[in-house]
Amino acid sequence: MRRRDFIGLIGSAAALPRAARGQQTDSVVTIGFLSSGGALTPSTLGAIRQGLSEMGYIEGRNLAIDIRATEQYEQLPLLAADLVRRRVAAIYALGSANSALAAKAATPEIPVVFTNGSDPVKAGIVDNINHPGGNVTGASYYNSGIIAKRLELLSKLAPGATTFGFLNNPTILTSKENLADMEAAVSAVGRQLAILNASTEDEINSAFARAADRHVDALLVGPDPTFTARRAQIVALATRYRIPTNYFRRLFCDVGGLSSYGAVFTEVERQAGVYIGRILKGAKPGDLPVVQPTKFEMVFNLKAAKALDLSIPPTILALADDVIE
Repeated sequence: MRRRDFIGLIGSAAALPRAARGQQTDSVVTIGFLSSGGALTPSTLGAIRQGLSEMGYIEGRNLAIDIRATEQYEQLPLLAADLVRRRVAAIYALGSANSALAAKAATPEIPVVFTNGSDPVKAGIVDNINHPGGNVTGASYYNSGIIAKRLELLSKLAPGATTFGFLNNPTILTSKENLADMEAAVSAVGRQLAILNASTEDEINSAFARAADRHVDALLVGPDPTFTARRAQIVALATRYRIPTNYFRRLFCDVGGLSSYGAVFTEVERQAGVYIGRILKGAKPGDLPVVQPTKFEMVFNLKAAKALDLSIPPTILALADDVIE
């Protein structure tokens, strides 16, 4: 297994906190990012910076960002502990629920703001959506809750499909929840399901080979930040094996994927930035309700459809929020 850990430092060195909530003694406040999806995408960085700037925190002026990111989830507790040792003012835990739980376990004092697609109560991140309590709050992409909607869309793109595949990362905490949702959705439409577990580059390659062997007609990619990091590989394999595929965020369509449906990730990430800013100004994380997504987007890539010899029905295209020519 190739280690693809990424540890970066952006901005100035961390300053010492003045209080438990991390107020600092000079004009620059340092926050830590803990990512379980490898290096952060430019869109994620842009969105979180926007939210922070809305609260008056500008990187390079009065804000520094210390990034710890890895695709090896077992490294998250060590990276979280490192951020705590550096006494950052707050931790932004993004990617999977694993990041949020690692940050929560690392400190009961430093505020933690998360973004991920889990049910944060079921995952054990917070006790209550409206009143999280403690030092943790955040925003949800609601990925697992829309798997049935994604399957419905994929069924319309590939109406003759009898076997649906589900690319699943078994190492994430929401794996069982995602699988249960997918199994229920496939059963409801009377089709067969092929579960394709993978969490590394080589395993993803093998998963698509198994999909071909099992005559998978259409594929749903499970929500996972590792898959986002490997989106170019996954899209290339879906094209190579000629499998109509639906993804959980538009970034896949931007690199040639056929279709996506999910929350507008940048809006969720912007809200997380706003929350971090509010906390730095004195708000208590436990008093801030977990934000639920209000904006969802459906995206199609017509070039990908042409490569698969698919004709997307006009009635479906009319529902799209964006169509990539």
